[in-house]
Amino acid sequence: MHRSAGATMAWNVFRFCTALRGLGSIMILLVLSIVGVTYYAVVLCNYGPALLAGGASSLAALAVLILFHFLLVMLLWSYFSVVFTDPGSVPPNWNLDFDEERGETVPLSSSDFNTQMNSQQSMANNDTGHPRARYCRKCNQLKPPRCHHCSVCGRCVLKMDHHCVWVVNCVGALNYKYFLLFLFYTFLETTLVTLSLLPHFIAFFSDIDIPGSPAALATTFLTFVLNLAFSLSVLGFMIMHAYEKKTTPRWMYDLGRKRNFIQVFGNDKRYWFIPAYSEEDLRRMPVLQGLDYPVRTDLDGQEL
Repeated sequence: MHRSAGATMAWNVFRFCTALRGLGSIMILLVLSIVGVTYYAVVLCNYGPALLAGGASSLAALAVLILFHFLLVMLLWSYFSVVFTDPGSVPPNWNLDFDEERGETVPLSSSDFNTQMNSQQSMANNDTGHPRARYCRKCNQLKPPRCHHCSVCGRCVLKMDHHCVWVVNCVGALNYKYFLLFLFYTFLETTLVTLSLLPHFIAFFSDIDIPGSPAALATTFLTFVLNLAFSLSVLGFMIMHAYEKKTTPRWMYDLGRKRNFIQVFGNDKRYWFIPAYSEEDLRRMPVLQGLDYPVRTDLDGQEL
């Protein structure tokens, strides 16, 4: 018997998702290896010796090293925050109760769950009723607003953006800020490394004698190429990500740049550039829990 086209496609997707799950710690080790090579080239091969040598160049070397280590700490802090923070799961027996007058959704009590489950599942399957009621056939549960099923993780993720192989995790409601900070500090760090190693890279193509062992010179060359590639890639990704959000027509969750920013980074400015939230923001901003989101009132009835 021959498999149908649909069955073959489903099998291929399953194998692809299984392969992504199998990467696991390999991607983390790859990231740490790139960081290690970069550290060796910048600190041990070039700017560390320049600092110890003294002279006028030692001040520039000190400035580069201080900025390099600061950005590296922030990059790794953000990275591991994305890796080890659960992006957000649907709470057990979670349900929706839509208040048409207030335009809000609130979880139902457990006593109401069984009564409304069948009716809302039918409403989701038949595409009737309010568009907020959605049902995941794979997880066999209702989905909150902006929640989507991840085939790699095998579960529904709150405010799922995408599954990132570099962080071996989904990017969702609870780690979206950390992911953006990871991109931000990666871009700054790789740009700093590229600019700081640019004179050494140019020297490869000149007649100037370059001090250092062949291994150190090769590592410096490789580090420059890698960081230049990552810098341009991350910049391109951030531009594409921003452009994609900007060109989405009439999106009900687009509250304007300032409010959109606060929805992700919180109200407390002291926490904007670190992968954490203040206790007050966590307490007073339900959006940070990934279950309830304010919407534009001029776009009623838009599907999620």
